[in-house]
Amino acid sequence: MSDALLLREDQSGVSTLTLNRTDAYNALSMELMEALSAELDLIADDIDIRVVVIRGGGKGFCAGHDLKQMLDSGEENYYQQTFDTCSSMMQKIVNLPIPVIAEVHGVATAAGCQLVASCDLAVSSSTARFATPGVNIGLFCSTPMVALTRAVSPKHAMELLLVGDLIPAERACEMGLINWSVAPEELQSYTQNVAEKIASKSRKALSIGKQAFNQQRNLPLQDAYAACSTVMTNNMLTADAQEGIDAFINKRAPKWQHR
Repeated sequence: MSDALLLREDQSGVSTLTLNRTDAYNALSMELMEALSAELDLIADDIDIRVVVIRGGGKGFCAGHDLKQMLDSGEENYYQQTFDTCSSMMQKIVNLPIPVIAEVHGVATAAGCQLVASCDLAVSSSTARFATPGVNIGLFCSTPMVALTRAVSPKHAMELLLVGDLIPAERACEMGLINWSVAPEELQSYTQNVAEKIASKSRKALSIGKQAFNQQRNLPLQDAYAACSTVMTNNMLTADAQEGIDAFINKRAPKWQHR
């Protein structure tokens, strides 16, 4: 593979980003987080991309922060910068106007588990394992906790955070941390099929829907319905909604303009 920390491949409206620190189980060094953040910024404005897949090269998805890099610094300012950079990167995934899918194999631990939880969907190998094990080394996974508590129930989040054990993909699926657990040999093809199915939709509709989903879920019921009624009204006025409805009525395939 390339020496680049992050690899990008675009095909059929899907941008696949591969974490490429294979010698360190794709630990999130400052440089890798900055590279991923920069690529997400480019994708946000790329009208040809409608879905992002984040995967790990080598033996595992992501082992979390590069603790050796942090300890070698030994400086409070560097610790703060590391967590701030990570928090910003995770928020870019959530706020990206198109869906992001995690494709997980091997291990996804600590900030790696946080990365999975931050994505909109997750496909996992049945042999993958997940953990937020910071508590085992005296470093509670507080920033991963932010993503976990928005992805799974409070008790499931606390189970991961307090116990610190690796859990299998089957348990992660039960918790709702991942959507699908598939045979290892089917992981890439299954993820690609899901991504291509989503990529066949209107980018405008995907963007409107993802933003509305995140905005409404913490609102009171009445406020959520009021907000989403306005969203649907505005959505109805878009070129793609008009095209999609006409195509449905006339039993033809829509021709998206992505606006």
